[in-house]
Formats: sequence, C-alpha cells, structure tokens
Amino acid sequence: MIYLEDPKKLKPLVGQAHQVAMNMLRPISRKYDRAEHAYPTELDMLASMIDGLSESGASEGAGASGVRREEKQEKTGPESSGNRNGSNLASVLSITEMCWGDVGLLLSMPRQGLGNSAIASVADEEQSERFEGVWAGMAITEPGVGSDSAQIKTTAVLDGDEYVINGEKIYVTSGDRADHIVVWATLDRELGRAAIKSFVVPKGTPGMRVERLEHKLGIRASDTAAILFEDCRVPKENLLGSPEVDTKQGFAGAMATFDNTRPLVAAMAVGCARASLDLTRELLEQAGVRIDYDRPAHTQVAAASKYLQLEADWEGAKLLMMQAAWMADNREPNSLEASMAKAKAGRVGSDVTLSCVELAGMVGYSENELLEKWGRDSKILDIFEGTQQIQQLIVARRVLGLTSGQLK
Repeated sequence: MIYLEDPKKLKPLVGQAHQVAMNMLRPISRKYDRAEHAYPTELDMLASMIDGLSESGASEGAGASGVRREEKQEKTGPESSGNRNGSNLASVLSITEMCWGDVGLLLSMPRQGLGNSAIASVADEEQSERFEGVWAGMAITEPGVGSDSAQIKTTAVLDGDEYVINGEKIYVTSGDRADHIVVWATLDRELGRAAIKSFVVPKGTPGMRVERLEHKLGIRASDTAAILFEDCRVPKENLLGSPEVDTKQGFAGAMATFDNTRPLVAAMAVGCARASLDLTRELLEQAGVRIDYDRPAHTQVAAASKYLQLEADWEGAKLLMMQAAWMADNREPNSLEASMAKAKAGRVGSDVTLSCVELAGMVGYSENELLEKWGRDSKILDIFEGTQQIQQLIVARRVLGLTSGQLK
C-alpha cells in the first residue's frame, strides 16, 4: 500500500521545521545573501535546540541516519509488520520545510553537513561514537574531476599508523566552517575506483589548508571552499569503512554515501520550489488571477494553467524524494530511486523557481521579493551531488542492467 501523505507521527516535526523556517530563517534570508561569507550567528541557537531535541529523543534531527546496504533492520513495535518511517524520511521532510525558509542557511547549519551523512552511512560503530557531534563537510570534487568521482586523483598512502593525504579539493560545502572534512582519496590509482576510500580529517590537521572561498550565484550564506592537502597525516582509524580494496565491489562503500545524500538534496530543491509556488500564488491572486483546481488547466488563463503544470511537476518530485528516503529507512537498496529523486527534483526546482520569476514579471525579478533569490539558489541543487546528466546516466544503467564500462 502506498500512502501519499506525510506520516502522522512526523507531522509535529514537519510543523516545527516550518515554524523555524518562517520565523528564523526567512527573516534573515536576504541579509546573508548580501553578506556573503559572513557566518549566520543566529544559527548557533537553532543548532543547539536541534542537538537538545536529538539527545532527548524528541526529534530525529535534521541530519540523516545513513544508508547501510549490508543491514536489513529488524522492525519492532506497531510497524513491525509493515512500513517503517524513520530518520531518513524525517530528514527529507524537515529539510523540505527548512529550505522553504532558506537553502543557504540550511547548508550552514552546524553539525548537519553532508559529511555527517557520509559518516552515518559508512562509519563503523566505534567511528560513529568517536565522531558523534562533529560538524563534517565533504570533499569530493577536484580540478579536472567533476561528476566522474571514479577519476579522483587525491592520494592516501599508508605510512605506519597514519595515512598521508595529498591533493586538492574544490567546491567543499562548509569547507571553512566545519570542524572535520570527509575527504575522498585513492589508495592506489592503478586499481581504479575500487581503491577510493573516504577519510575523516579534523580541521587544523597539519598539511590541510583552506586556499580560498568561492563567490557564487546562489546559496551565498553557505561557505564553499577550496582545500589543499600536502602531506596531511591522519590516523589510519579515520578511514571510514574497510581499508581492504575489493575490486568486485568497486567503490560501492563510498558511493553508499550518495544513496543517503541525494534524497537530501532533492528535499532542498522541493522546499525551495514550494516557497516559490506559495509566493507566486499569492502574487497571482493579488493580480486577480484565480487558480481553480476543479477546472481543467487548458480552460483557465495562461498564468493559472502554467502554475498548475508547475505544481504537478513539484508533486512528482516530492513523491520520488519520499520514496527514496522510505526505502533507506526500511533498509532497501535505493540507489536507483535516490538518483531518480535527485534528477527529478533538481530539474523541477530550477524550472519552478525560474518560471515563478517569469509569472511574477518585474516583481519576480526585483529584490523586493525573494523569488529571484530562490531562482539563483535552486540552480546548484541540479548540479552538486551529481549533475542532472550524471543522474540520468545512473538511472539508465540501473534500468538497463549495464555497468559503467558498458554505458558511459
């Protein structure tokens, strides 16, 4: 049975997230869009509140619990014979609401970085306990190595009880503010993708240096850094997952991170698009354009017809996002669904936000409203965590049953 509504047990969390977005994030959205690279100090109190709720068990947090392929979690309680709605679904729904407030501010939230999802997905029990409470960014992209993560050039060489990391990473979200960085590096370039592992590098480790902060089109409240690693030594215990190179498995362990983070990015796009739709509907109604859900779209004025089409696309993106998260909660392989959700939501997010700018005319193009900002913010959500084109390629491989070598 498929239910198309938010689970009842998560509605209080969703409501709380929406209140935070409306009363804390939306009011300072324009302020930190203009003050690029300035840290939003207002988030410290909010992050402390989230930590407190998580520790008390009253909330499942704004992060995610991770996708572990090897586990098939036993269900207990009222959901033991049916669906389990857990922290992954809670995460995407709460993130959707938070990004209704502001995507850049959500990405700036302490201890809720994409690297935290990587740790949750790949770390063993000892590592999960040791890195609990850290704020982790994630460093994957390199100069000349964009969407094809298998071509990573950064190396990690074992020297005694430490790995020595050398390489350059770019476009690292929270790269300057986070206190830890999850770095993707290869143990042996000749072994290809199978030798790629992820390492947790504490901020301030000798040999790790933030080179610069990027100036960006959107999500300007979030810091995006280039980081250089020169003979950077980390304990061998900081390698996430198994140090063994399994040529049959490839780098599935590292890639499991994406099964977790892609639905989160889809949630960001869904939230930003919903904000644009809500405001555009208000503006259209003020202009005398009424959207009638009881009449076919082609019988209504052009603006209303376009709005209905955008809202239908948005609904599809949301449902794909929820499906991918639900599968993670129920320990079902969700690589295909995670990529489908990311591809759909990324494309819909850009289409919806820019179309809303057009529907609102000069009001949408001016800084008097946030529509133009949401149009700028949403574009990155179709790019990072795997571009639109890469997601379509992954989906095609999964559907056709072909390997990356067979379908490039």
